[in-house]
This record gives sequence, structure tokens and C-alpha cells, in this order.
Amino acid sequence: MKMISQWMSDERGSEQSPGDFAVRLDLISKVHCLEQAEEYYNSIPDHLRGTQVYGALLNCYAHKRRLEKAEATMQKMRELGLVQTLSYNVMLSLYSHMGRYEKLEALVKEMEEKGVNSDIYTFNIRLHAYVATSNIEEMEKLLMKMETDSLINIDFHTFFAVANGYLKAGLLEKSIVMLKRAEELTVPMVGTTKAHAYEMLLTLYGSAGNKDGVYRVWNSYKNTGRIFNSTYICMINSLMRLGDIDGAEWISEEWVSRKTLYDIRIPNTMIRAYSRKGLWKKAEEYVNKIVESGMQLEASSWDHLATGYHFGGQMAKAVETLKKAISISKPGWKPNPYTLKTCLWYLESKGDEEAAEELLKFVSEHHPVSPGKNDI
Repeated sequence: MKMISQWMSDERGSEQSPGDFAVRLDLISKVHCLEQAEEYYNSIPDHLRGTQVYGALLNCYAHKRRLEKAEATMQKMRELGLVQTLSYNVMLSLYSHMGRYEKLEALVKEMEEKGVNSDIYTFNIRLHAYVATSNIEEMEKLLMKMETDSLINIDFHTFFAVANGYLKAGLLEKSIVMLKRAEELTVPMVGTTKAHAYEMLLTLYGSAGNKDGVYRVWNSYKNTGRIFNSTYICMINSLMRLGDIDGAEWISEEWVSRKTLYDIRIPNTMIRAYSRKGLWKKAEEYVNKIVESGMQLEASSWDHLATGYHFGGQMAKAVETLKKAISISKPGWKPNPYTLKTCLWYLESKGDEEAAEELLKFVSEHHPVSPGKNDI
């Protein structure tokens, strides 16, 4: 607080624009807290509290999910004639994230009545709301409206949202049509934006059960140059979801052969996928291979393997592997509670109450706040 007060005092000695105040207001809210941002806002002269400053304050409240304060700020902006499309988008996004869809619809109606133009962000926020509520009819109507609006340049986010909506409704063919339209828009993209778009395509094609789409997108992405580790993870997850174990293994081996920066998330993805499918032998072999190569595993890696042993009925191995996971864990990490509970039940069912107590004590020693075995 002292530092902020000093900063505000120093700023009074120089001439500041509304834009300067808005930037500082946003920064204080993010770096410090909302209360300090409000204090800074109160220090801004009234005649400099224009659209930029009020807009920044509105963003602060929306970011912190302070609904009442955001609504009060929006109302003040209405009274001062400072409301713009951006202000409406901030409130629409807030209502969408908080599940207040009735308020979202009321605000859309207000925009229409006041002749406030919608932009691509307005439409996409509304689309996501319709997807969240599985309102396919309104989603389709809105997409049609966007396509006939010459001022709106539809982006890949739009088609991803609609594809996801169809996917949730079980309309797979319609979902794939939207994904293909999204694919067309990824061609001119570059960098992380392109990687994000491809990862979404891989995930959604995998969820739609479309293996051809998954491989087509992957091969297209590989031709663009650098492949991010996060994209490898999406590809492996999609193939595992499709039951293409051989394909997932091939992608994993490709990642190893590229000798990119080691990323524990990729081995964890493979171990977790094997384990969830009950393929504990494959999970075990994969872990042994990683260990033999000299690469390091973390607590979650062993925890995933313990879960695989549990699903495969290898409970003795599950207990020992879970202990290993706990022994190398860092503060704040917790084992899979279902696996832990099953291991305790297994030991008790064998009549080995002492071993169950030892396991529970082992957990407590590494994580003092862990619950008792009856509460797990």
C-alpha cells in the first residue's frame, strides 16, 4: 500500500493522460489487488475519468468476477454516455463466465434497442453461451446472421464454438463440417496462434471420432515447421481417445527422436492413457524405458502407474508404486484419492491392518493435512 501511495504521489507531479491512468489502474489491479486499484481510481481527477478509465475499472471488476460492482460501473457509464461495444462485450463475457445467461440475453436486447453494433467478439461470446446451454437452434440462427453480415469477419473461434456445440448435441456430421471450415482458416496463421488452432482441431476431431481428420491436421501441422510439445500432447490424447494405441506410441517415439526440450507432460500423458485403458503392462514397460534412458519421472508419473496397476488388479504393485510417488512428491502434491483409498482397502481386506496404518502414516508424514483413511 505504501508503494502505491508513493507512486500516486509521484504521478501527481507530472501531466497524465486518461490513457495513462487507465493503464496504471489495470496494472495495479493485476499486480496488487482490487482495493488498491479502487484507491488509485479515486485519486484520478473527475475530468479525466473518461471512457478509457471507466473501461479499465469495468475490466478490473469483470476480471475479479465482482458482478455487482461491474454492473454499477456499467450503469455509471450509461449515465455519462460512455458505453461502447467494448463495454458491452466485457459485461457479456462476465455474464457468460458466471452462467448468468438471462442477464446476457437482456444485455443483447439492450444493444439491439440502442442500435449498438456487435463485433466478432460479441457474436462469439453469444455463441459460447448457446453452446454452454445446448441451445442449438439459437446457435445456428446466430451463425447464419454472422455469415450474412458484411461487417463481420468470421474467425476460427467461431467455427470451433459451433463445432463444439454440435459435438455436445451428438450431431457429429455437422460438427465435422464446422471443423473443416475452421481448418481452412488456419492456413495463413503463424506461431503460437497457429499451434493453438491446430491443437483445438486435433482435440475436437478426436472427440468426434474422426481419425482421418486427426491425421490430416497433424500432417498439415508438421509441414509448418516447429512442433510445440503441447501439440504432441493433444495428438497423443486424441489418438488414445480413438483407441489408436499404435499411433499414439509412434507419435511418442517421434517426439523422443526429435530430441526436443524434455517435457514430463508427454511421458505422463502416455502413462496416464495406458493406465486408464487398463494396459498396465504397457504402462510399466514405458516407465521402465523412461527410467533406463536417464529421463526423470515425477510423483504424478508413478501415481498414474499405480492407478494402472489398480485397474489391472495388480494391487501389491499399486501399493509399492504409490509409496514411491509419495516419497518423491513435492509440497502441495496429492496422490489420486481413489487409488489411495483402494490401496488401503486392499491391505485391510488382506487383514494387514498394520500395513494400512503404515501407508496412511507415510502419506501423513509427507502431507500433514492428509485425511484419515475413513475420510479419503
